[in-house]
Amino acid sequence: MEIQKGFVDSIGNTPLIRLNHYSDLTGCEILGKAEFLNPGGSVKDRAALFIIQEAEKKGLLKPGGTVVEGTAGNTGIGLVHICNAKGYKCLIVIPDTQSKEKIDLLRTLGAEVRTVPAVPYKDPGNYVKVSARIAEEIPNAIWANQFDNVANRLAHFQTTGPEIWEQTGGKVDAWLASLGTGGTFTGTAMFLKTKDPKIKTIVAEPFGSAIYNFVKKGELSAEGNSFTEGIGNGRITENMKDAPFDDAIRISDQECLETIYTLLRKDGLFVGGSTGINVAAAVRLAKELGPGRTLVTVLCDSGARYQSRLYDKDWLATKGYSIPEI
Repeated sequence: MEIQKGFVDSIGNTPLIRLNHYSDLTGCEILGKAEFLNPGGSVKDRAALFIIQEAEKKGLLKPGGTVVEGTAGNTGIGLVHICNAKGYKCLIVIPDTQSKEKIDLLRTLGAEVRTVPAVPYKDPGNYVKVSARIAEEIPNAIWANQFDNVANRLAHFQTTGPEIWEQTGGKVDAWLASLGTGGTFTGTAMFLKTKDPKIKTIVAEPFGSAIYNFVKKGELSAEGNSFTEGIGNGRITENMKDAPFDDAIRISDQECLETIYTLLRKDGLFVGGSTGINVAAAVRLAKELGPGRTLVTVLCDSGARYQSRLYDKDWLATKGYSIPEI
């Protein structure tokens, strides 16, 4: 067995898991990239690593420096792990609407955490804009800027996409993923298109995201809202620019819930809400395309980060939902 040299070298090369229940149901191979098995527990470990490495290469991040970021949680968790491994400090600005599990974990890992009210991006108090201002005020600090720093999507162009291509033996009919920053979807889609332009690259979005209508109609507009965290956006980030959007599928919170509980009860996979959006979209597309296709999506993180919400009957009841009977 190969020995990995520390946390950083352990990022990536995650398994591609056949989702047996949904694959058997549709007659397609529905495969999930098991990003919850990254050492920091999510797909965002990849972007966090590339952002820090890029800053080091450019001489922007020096020994003893601080990495500042505005995040819904997972990128921050990846950043603080890597900062610990490399000897940097980490300061995270996070909306106070995010799960207690993620906020508590950031503090446990050693990040300085500042919670702010959840307000739209145009508001100066938006968590992303607050983090940018803080980074300017701290000596020897960088702003990770995950939304508009294209080192994010480069991580997926150079690692996630090639891994999927190799793991499937080049047999991919569709790639589907939800968008937060857009890095995972875009970087992976761009790579796969270089290998086979016929691969369908499909956006999976919750209600409340403007990206669905952007792909469908060319306009940034949104309807409804969602309890999902870390995905759904109201603008085109730098990581989304020139993305090969072939189509978009919108998934309701109820479908998301039914999907994550089905994955848990039928496949033993304990995953978060963004994964529910991704897999539900893949199942819908599989039914549209018909049997015999290979569809790949991403299993973003563990359900452990949402136990007090998506897996808590009392919290669900406050949103008008109940635990699905599977």
